[in-house]
Order: sequence, then structure tokens, then C-alpha cells
Amino acid sequence: MHHMDTLHRVKANTKVLAFDIFGTVVDWHGSIVREVQALYPHVDANAFALAWRAGYQPAMARVRSGELGWTRIDELHRLVLEGLLPQFGLTHLNETERVHLNRVWHRLDAWPDSVAGLTRLKQRFTICSLSNGNLGLLTNMAKRAGLPWDCVLSAEVFRAYKPDPATYLGVAQVFDLEPHQVMLCAAHHDDLDAARACGLHTAYIERPMEFGASQIKDVSPQAGNDLHARDLMALADLLGC
Repeated sequence: MHHMDTLHRVKANTKVLAFDIFGTVVDWHGSIVREVQALYPHVDANAFALAWRAGYQPAMARVRSGELGWTRIDELHRLVLEGLLPQFGLTHLNETERVHLNRVWHRLDAWPDSVAGLTRLKQRFTICSLSNGNLGLLTNMAKRAGLPWDCVLSAEVFRAYKPDPATYLGVAQVFDLEPHQVMLCAAHHDDLDAARACGLHTAYIERPMEFGASQIKDVSPQAGNDLHARDLMALADLLGC
């Protein structure tokens, strides 16, 4: 009964669905592995992808602490990449090759359900990204993968990285809504927890393969989330789209 009450309330109140992108809508790990294997077959592509992603939070922390000024994710990805090249025997890459490799984050493939699921959800809700990825990255990614956003929102718009409240509350402000009229959809409980603390509704999306087959993720439900969905098609089913 509680579940149906929650579902009814969420469906009645929610106007905007905001989506985390890396891992939730697109498969960063698989995409990077495929590109690195094709370009540099001698590199352990799985280890490379995991190491690159692992450098992301520490890089953002340097911006949060004020050590670095506001810096777009493209630049942070490049900083991390420069540190990885020696570890993986790629110091011979020239500038053009480094720029191309760094832009792999613009070329991430969607999960198989993402485009169809988002297209259904868009019929009833306004759908937007809410990612730490920068605007150019998110736009290029959406164009290539066919992601049907109504609006592309990024940390860059708010000059703050998630989980800063300015990002979650910023979505509500952009659309002139109350926080509870926005639902964050994400594959990461820390992101959802931070959104919920700002008054947003939350939907957890299972992505057990986010880190690849070597690190299957625990995707069991956690208390606090309004909705729990296997993928974006299942989320559309739950929301009656």
C-alpha cells in the first residue's frame, strides 16, 4: 500500500525528471574499454577505464577546495589522463592523439534501454541531464547517442559540482518549480541521498555492469528512494509512460 501511495504522489507532483549521466544513462566503462582496445591493443583497457574514472572525484575535490578555480570536466579528465599515460605506456601520444582520447567521454554509448526509455518518459515529463559533465560534452554525447533531452543542464551552469545543493536546487529554479516537483534518476545512492536532502524525489536505476564484468555492482534497493527501477524502460513502466 505504501508503495502505491508513494508512486501516486510522485506521479502527481513530479514535473521534471533530472538524470545523472555517467553510469546511469551511458556506459562509460564499456565505451572507454572498446575505444582503448581499438586504438591501443597493448593496454589493459579495463584497468585504464577504472583508473581514469577513479581520478575524477579527487580532481573535483581540488576545485571544491579552491586549489583549482572553476574547471570543466573536460579539463579535469585531461589532468587525470596525463597522470595515467606513463602508467599505461602511452607517453608517446602526441597532442592530437591526447585530445582525441580525452574526448572519448563525449562519445560514450547509451545503455541499450536509455533512448527508448527516455523517449517514453519525455511524453509525460520534462527530461534533462544533471551531470558534472560540461555542456559541450553532454551536448556532443546526446547528439551522437540520440539522447532526446528537453534541456541539457550541467554543473557548468551552476558552477558547482554535485553533490553541492546548488546543482539539485538549481534544476528546480531553472524550471520555476519546488524541489519536490523534480525527481533525480541515478545509479548512485550518494547522488540520490544529496538530492533527497534538498527535497527532490529520487529514483534509483540499477546498473550492475557500470564498472564492467570484473566489478559487478550491488544494486539492491535502499530505503529512502521513492522508486527503484531495473532500467529506464522499467522506470517508464512505473511512471505510466
